[in-house]
Amino acid sequence: MNHKLHLYTGNGKGKTTAGMGMALRFLGHGRSVLIVQFLKKGNSGELTALSRFPGAVLLTAPPLSGFTFRMSEPERRQAAAQQTAFAEEAMERIPVLLPDMILLDELNNAVTLGMVPEPLALSLIDTALRYGETVSTGRIAPESFLSRADYITRMDAVRHPYQTEQLRAREGVEW
Repeated sequence: MNHKLHLYTGNGKGKTTAGMGMALRFLGHGRSVLIVQFLKKGNSGELTALSRFPGAVLLTAPPLSGFTFRMSEPERRQAAAQQTAFAEEAMERIPVLLPDMILLDELNNAVTLGMVPEPLALSLIDTALRYGETVSTGRIAPESFLSRADYITRMDAVRHPYQTEQLRAREGVEW
């Protein structure tokens, strides 16, 4: 089968949600899905809902202890080591699980922020593509991902209450 790479990128809201929606579509057709989530806390409503499907396997990396730009150099190295080890673990799990679809949530940012080395991320994508349709999300996609992708969707933030009202992230809406 000729599997394709989908990228959801840009500064707008909805990249993870789009990837989770595609996972839901696969599950609805009785197919298996592996969701590999980098950088986040793993507490989103989408993960909770999708975890109830028998064909869904969820892997979540250790969450970062804060914003990378506020981390000390030792904290950044530790976070990068954890995220890199998680990427390696995910790559090893794919041939065992044989998923029909793989969502690499926030992999774009994990690479851009220096948490996962780009060559490893590309190997992870290549491994995923051997087994299933593959989605990578995150605000800033590396050029190597863009040149490799079959589908590219850029989410564009035109207006968001965070900017106009300083509204904080809300359960069920942003996470």
